[in-house]
Amino acid sequence: MIMNHFLWLFPLVFPHLSSPVILLERSDGNLFHWNHLMKGDKLVLHRSKRDWMWRQFFLSEEYTGSNYQYVGKLRSDKDRGDGTARYVLSGEGAGTIFRIDEKSGDLHATQRLDREEKASYTLQAQAFNKITGLPLEPATEFIVKIHDINDNEPKFTKAVYTASVPEMSDVGTFVIEVNATDADDATYGNSAKLVYSILQGQPYFSVEPETGIVRIALSSMDREVRKEYQVVIQAKDMAGQMGGLSGTTMVNVTLTDVNDSPPRFAYSSYHLSTYESAEIGSTVGRIKANDGDEGENAEMKYRIVDGDGKEYLDIITDETTQEGVIVVKKKLDYESKRIYTVKVEVTNTHQDPNFADLGPFLDTAIVKVTAKDVDEPPVFSRPQYVFEVNEDTPKGIAIGTITAWDPDATHYPIQYAIDQHTDPERLYHIDPKNGSITILKSLDREVSKWHNISVLASEINNPHQRSRVPVLIKVLDVNDNAPEFAMIYETFVCENVKAGQLIQTISAIDTDDPLVGHKFVFSLSSMNPNFTIFDNEDNTARILTRRSGFNRREMSVYYLPVVISDSDYPIQSSTSTLTIRVCSCDATGNMRSCSVDAVDALLLSAGLSTGALVAILLCILILLMIVVLFSALKKQRRKEPLIISKEDVRDNVVSYNDEGGGEEDTQAFDIGTLRHPEVIESNKLRRDIIPEMLFPYHRPSPMKECADVRDFIISRLQENDTDPFAPPYDSLATYAYEGNGSIAESLSSLESSVTEGDHEYDYLSNWGPQFKKLADMYIGKDTGVAN
Repeated sequence: MIMNHFLWLFPLVFPHLSSPVILLERSDGNLFHWNHLMKGDKLVLHRSKRDWMWRQFFLSEEYTGSNYQYVGKLRSDKDRGDGTARYVLSGEGAGTIFRIDEKSGDLHATQRLDREEKASYTLQAQAFNKITGLPLEPATEFIVKIHDINDNEPKFTKAVYTASVPEMSDVGTFVIEVNATDADDATYGNSAKLVYSILQGQPYFSVEPETGIVRIALSSMDREVRKEYQVVIQAKDMAGQMGGLSGTTMVNVTLTDVNDSPPRFAYSSYHLSTYESAEIGSTVGRIKANDGDEGENAEMKYRIVDGDGKEYLDIITDETTQEGVIVVKKKLDYESKRIYTVKVEVTNTHQDPNFADLGPFLDTAIVKVTAKDVDEPPVFSRPQYVFEVNEDTPKGIAIGTITAWDPDATHYPIQYAIDQHTDPERLYHIDPKNGSITILKSLDREVSKWHNISVLASEINNPHQRSRVPVLIKVLDVNDNAPEFAMIYETFVCENVKAGQLIQTISAIDTDDPLVGHKFVFSLSSMNPNFTIFDNEDNTARILTRRSGFNRREMSVYYLPVVISDSDYPIQSSTSTLTIRVCSCDATGNMRSCSVDAVDALLLSAGLSTGALVAILLCILILLMIVVLFSALKKQRRKEPLIISKEDVRDNVVSYNDEGGGEEDTQAFDIGTLRHPEVIESNKLRRDIIPEMLFPYHRPSPMKECADVRDFIISRLQENDTDPFAPPYDSLATYAYEGNGSIAESLSSLESSVTEGDHEYDYLSNWGPQFKKLADMYIGKDTGVAN
């Protein structure tokens, strides 16, 4: 059993060292190095009462030899050297990576090892007796550590770094920190000790060798000159010594903008032009100053600081394009001024005080705007005219004058006119030459207080150049209307009323509008024995009774004429009649019933109540409805059809829109005239209209050559269309005319004899199935007549 307090000895054999190194490890973990002589190939150290003489082995990584790499030798003090001891290895990599010689205890590595993959291996070794198979001693654990060599180059955390720094930064300004790592052992030698250096990017940037911090190395780096830089940084191990491995990375550095460039105009003066008719706010032109900055540092503001055109022109900053837009502030006039000059100033809106010494951050330029002449319409002396006229002003009186002139240098004469759409009643007239407005019709303020018309002024030589001005005419009031009752009063007086009792309060209105307000005076046209009036002097009056004892049977209605006068000049007055009914009232003065007509008087004398009167009226109404309904049903009885059977076939069908006179009504349509157009009866007066002439109008005879029915009808139609005295017919005649192209030739009976018995209809059976029905009707009819 291995005791911790023992002092253990284990050998480490390094083939590449000139002399072996003996490491002794005590139980407290401290190591001691001894140099010792070798006897042959074996290290001879004997210590009494010690089991194993080893604890740790070191092995170099990346072994490139052709044989297995020797690690060390394991030997137990129980091994007497007679070949009975057998060594067995277990643990990490035992049998695959590490192999042990069972007889000698030599330990070899069979594979090429990489410390970056695994830095140490923990193994267990035990000695057994070959004969008995029993362990000579307990298994003991040991560690094989992989000794590092510089086989890994430094690697940066990013292949490409991106950084930004303000332009014009001071030397030493921090830009970015780059980091690289080395997979070698940092605790052993300098394999993982890195040193940073700059390969590309000088003299603009520098890097700290130990930290990898990149800084500005050159002052006054201007973004407007160069915006982007590419810096190559190298990291080298072995503390940067020759033979060390290295790795590189790229740093893209962008200079961000600061407001270090003032705006500048490209030209000291600009020339623009526009027509004098340009509307206020319209664009004349654009100017722009150059600023090398970007973003908000390049934002500019324009303003006009001086110039004789400052009153007429203005400049607006276009936030999108950073241009100065020259606009019309006031109407330009070519005739009074041809060129308008302004001085424009541009400044940065966001200035940085750190770069104030690079200023001034403003610039100025002269802008000249030339006004171009146009043929302008006439100009009125006022934008609006207001005239006042009394409503009683006579016709033909002038109420005002409109003045306009041609603003152009030609000074063409002006003609005036009133827009008739604004004066549909044709109340006013304007003189086309001098512009004076006169009245054509009488005015009435009570109809319209204001008249809004438009006057047009145009050049005589160019009528298309026309201007319009509104003219407001105020009609002043004249006291030409008398006051009247403010409303229709329903006044009644009770039969049991007492003398001096108030029965109605009246008021008046006047359509006139005096300056001091209305003041009405109320009076009676004559002395009235029944009623009197009292003026309240507040434009109202009270109607009072003079007596008592009114009786509605004696007098049911009284008419009281009331005279109402105003106080304006000239005084206007009118007489309005107040209708007063006599009614029966209860003791409190509430109306119960009034005698309004003769029916009421009759009912009162007969003693009938209102309910009885309603019942009588309902009975009368029902009787009237029955009579009306009976009459309507009688008129709607179905008439007997004209054609009773299929055998009754006529040559024509006449449709009437009204109730005709039967078969004797030949005035609307005379079949005989169509059959014999050469024979025309004298015109007869129609029985369904009242003749407009004392002597009937004689129509001329039709033309003899109109033998055909169609030509005859067309001829008669033309005569009636041109006859101003022909009454309109109230019937519609439909004719079926068979033309000459039919195989049956003409089917009309107009050219046949008057008597139907003269016809032979046997030939109809020879016309085919289309005329079978007609043949059956006429042939059967002839047979029946013969029988």
